Amino acid sequence: MDTTPITTLKLLIIGESGVGKSSLLLRFADDTFDPELAATIGVDFKVKNLNFNGNVVKLAIWDTAGQERFRTLTPSYYRGAQGVILVYDVTSKSSFQKLEMWLGEVDSYANKMDLGEMLVANKIDQRTERVITREDGLKFARKHSMLFIECSARTADGVVAAFEELVEKILQTPGLWEQNIAKGINLSEKAETDASAGNCGGYCELV
Repeated sequence: MDTTPITTLKLLIIGESGVGKSSLLLRFADDTFDPELAATIGVDFKVKNLNFNGNVVKLAIWDTAGQERFRTLTPSYYRGAQGVILVYDVTSKSSFQKLEMWLGEVDSYANKMDLGEMLVANKIDQRTERVITREDGLKFARKHSMLFIECSARTADGVVAAFEELVEKILQTPGLWEQNIAKGINLSEKAETDASAGNCGGYCELV
């Protein structure tokens, strides 16, 4: 198999401080979880390759700080991004209420049309402390035509799927990435498999 990436995609992870953005990235990139992980200062950055039916896609993933004092750095985060993962904590009503503000930033600073957007409900392992329902998340995602998935960085439930489905959506969006005409990319098999898994296959494409 040719391991040369067909493209490099810039993905952003955004949301309020403490929702688990860094933990999601650490789980996806290194398959580890650190319950004592410190808050991100400014920005963290990881690179990971994904394989889609024999084609390699390089992901450059930016984990952005949720604190207000880092907002002045925001425009440079968004420049050139093809995808955004917007994260909230299902045990935090305030993190859910701030989603509109974060989407406002995407609209203000992202410079690519048809940006791929995935809404992620994190910390679903915290069942007894949950205050935001799956229906709440679905309703918000439908309103804004976003992909949606529920995750737990602690247990790894849904984490890989969140990144894979966002990347798949980006690759299926004409003009959003540098296409290599010489390579045919067939993503339909995986999409059909996920859709048949029940309950949106863990994610829901909402248009």
